Amino acid sequence: MITSIFYFIFSQFDSRTTPPRNMEALRPKGRTTATHIPPLHTAQLLPIVPFNRVFASVYLCALLAFFYHHLQRLISSTTPISSFINLILFISDLVLAFMWSTAQAARLYPIQRKEFPENLDKVITRSDYPAIDVFICTADPSKEPPMSVVNTALSVMSYDYPTEKLSVYVSDDGGSALTLFAFMEAAKFAAHWLPFCRENNILQRSPESYFESNYSTSSQTVEIKKLYESMKMRVEHVMEKGKINDEYIRSHEECQVFKQWTHKFTIANHPTIIQVILANNKSKDAGGNFMPNLIYISREKSSNTHHRFKAGASNVLLRVSAIMTNAPIILVLDCDMYSNDPQTLLRMLCYYSDPKIRSKYSYIQFPQYFHGVNKNDMYACQFKRLFQIQPMGFDGLGGANHVGTNCFFSRRAFFGGPSNFVSPEIPELSPSHVVDKPIQSSEVMALAYHVAGCNYENQTTWGYKMGYRYGSLVEDFFTGYQLRCEGWRSMFCNPYRPAFLGNAPISLVDSLNQQKRWVVGVLEVGFSKYSPIIYGIRRVGLLMSLLYSQYAFWPIWSIPITTYAFLPQLALINQVRIFPKVSEPWFLLYPFLFLGAYGQDYFDFVSAKGTFQMWWNDQRIWTVRGVSCFMFGSLEFLLKSLGISTLGFSVTSKVVDDEQSKRYDQGIFDFGVPSPMFVPLTMAALINLVALILGLAQVLKGGNSLEGLVIQMFIAGFWVVNCWPIYEAMVYRKDNGKLPVKITLTAAFLTWALYIVA
Repeated sequence: MITSIFYFIFSQFDSRTTPPRNMEALRPKGRTTATHIPPLHTAQLLPIVPFNRVFASVYLCALLAFFYHHLQRLISSTTPISSFINLILFISDLVLAFMWSTAQAARLYPIQRKEFPENLDKVITRSDYPAIDVFICTADPSKEPPMSVVNTALSVMSYDYPTEKLSVYVSDDGGSALTLFAFMEAAKFAAHWLPFCRENNILQRSPESYFESNYSTSSQTVEIKKLYESMKMRVEHVMEKGKINDEYIRSHEECQVFKQWTHKFTIANHPTIIQVILANNKSKDAGGNFMPNLIYISREKSSNTHHRFKAGASNVLLRVSAIMTNAPIILVLDCDMYSNDPQTLLRMLCYYSDPKIRSKYSYIQFPQYFHGVNKNDMYACQFKRLFQIQPMGFDGLGGANHVGTNCFFSRRAFFGGPSNFVSPEIPELSPSHVVDKPIQSSEVMALAYHVAGCNYENQTTWGYKMGYRYGSLVEDFFTGYQLRCEGWRSMFCNPYRPAFLGNAPISLVDSLNQQKRWVVGVLEVGFSKYSPIIYGIRRVGLLMSLLYSQYAFWPIWSIPITTYAFLPQLALINQVRIFPKVSEPWFLLYPFLFLGAYGQDYFDFVSAKGTFQMWWNDQRIWTVRGVSCFMFGSLEFLLKSLGISTLGFSVTSKVVDDEQSKRYDQGIFDFGVPSPMFVPLTMAALINLVALILGLAQVLKGGNSLEGLVIQMFIAGFWVVNCWPIYEAMVYRKDNGKLPVKITLTAAFLTWALYIVA
């Protein structure tokens, strides 16, 4: 009965996002006339769905009883201090309940898709394959090594796809001549790498990844590896010197290209640079076949013009690619996210070859997977919930979340809703425009330079009604959300072999800084006029708005995490009971709510190919983020909202330090960089240790006080177990990754002050 009521309420509120009853995917119309057309894709609800719905109903009833108990305690508070404590706990538990409800929305309709690329040739001919533009963005060669970007580009250039229909655009927002040099070298190597991959049916088409694997050795392989190592040596030598020596410039044309970098050229002030490195109507590989287009772009910047970081660069890519090739499908990739499956484009075509899907779906999102993550993923950099688990719930409601990379867009989606086309300011930018001139023709190049200008967007709707959307540091999340609000649907595809693999931060401070940037970005969406709980609920329905709220208000996790990191412990130190006694009936609610939430989360995690130790590290890092990057990111957002200058955007470093890498592989936390975010984290570790020791001392003394302090003792003990790496870094370790002394002393002083005040 309860389950039926719960299901009915949500389905009525969210009729716009309820998935179709028939989960079997449509079979696209093709050239075959046979009565039986083989399926290209299928979709089905996960078997766990009925349990999720029953559990959500039971848990909801427990929550209602829990808050009834909370209100009773608030009303019966007799002193100001008890009223304050009960109010803080009430607010914290409200946040926990809200975040729980947003997570349940992803568990009501999760679906799993499967593609059958082997059936594609029975439905569509290779000559009918659509053209595809690939966007790869990089910004800083010192933090994003050009060789990593080169490997990403080479992996997609060698897809099992007609080369005349493939164009790769590299956006260098740092405007580095070193990055352009790396791609000029890569183009020469590609002439040998592409036919080698085709002839030998190579799966790992990132050269670096391939040569690190157990590849079969042959004379051809040895020769290819020599060519790759030679290219890598030249690029890394140039990076080390910081300039391109004359010995590496092999033609007058290359010399003229690099002359654009004058002494007046800076990252924030330079002209547009567009360099066609390979053209698919001219450039041929070693086997005599044409190669894909490869175009380098650095948008114009002026010190007098405000530059929106990544979204602005992405919109320049949209416009320049429209002028040059205008492919109907766009693949967006991070600079270090290389292709791991040469058939990925064919998997995408299993959906986009269906005209009904093409007209309704704005993008197909593939998950992020990472190589080089240590055995137990101690920093939880895989983000299994964000990239693999919850997107299935999004997909079941008709709209997978966009995560910035590994995404195939319909170009049409960037120009208004499915039934509300927004005309661009010039016809050449329209998705229906047919490019009939070579990409290197003077007319095409002149117009491409024009639309890449820093003042081009003035008096236009770019970033607001067209293209990637401005207004948030996380332009990927905001753009995907806006497209869903405009009426577009989207889908999530997670094939058995990961389609893409990338690098994850191997430093704790890099991981937390990345999160802090995300925190600022999602709060910019959550507290804007487009907030999911106000604007979104009218556009996409209750369940989908709850799902987007899960990310838009992600940082408010810091409220309950910080509360439960300090408040029960301070009360325990002062022997103040703030939770029910073991003998009281209300006590049972606490272990049920805790074990229920953690148990369901553990099951989801393990179902996504996780292990217990990975899950444990994941929940540990969740608490670490709550008292560090979530808190500091929220503060930065507040200061930014008040017009107070902050540090702004910072690129996450992809450079690997050998000593740091060794500690990471051994599963040792790295606190070597003194960050202010480590101070509250260390304070939480100290206050919980003190509280637990004093609580155990009370137990040893005897008395009846323990019965009322069991929950507080458990919370302190739980935190102590989670904080064990911090205690090690403070006391035992002598390596460069130990906790800096000044962080320890600062945290110890503040903890002492907090103890005195409490």
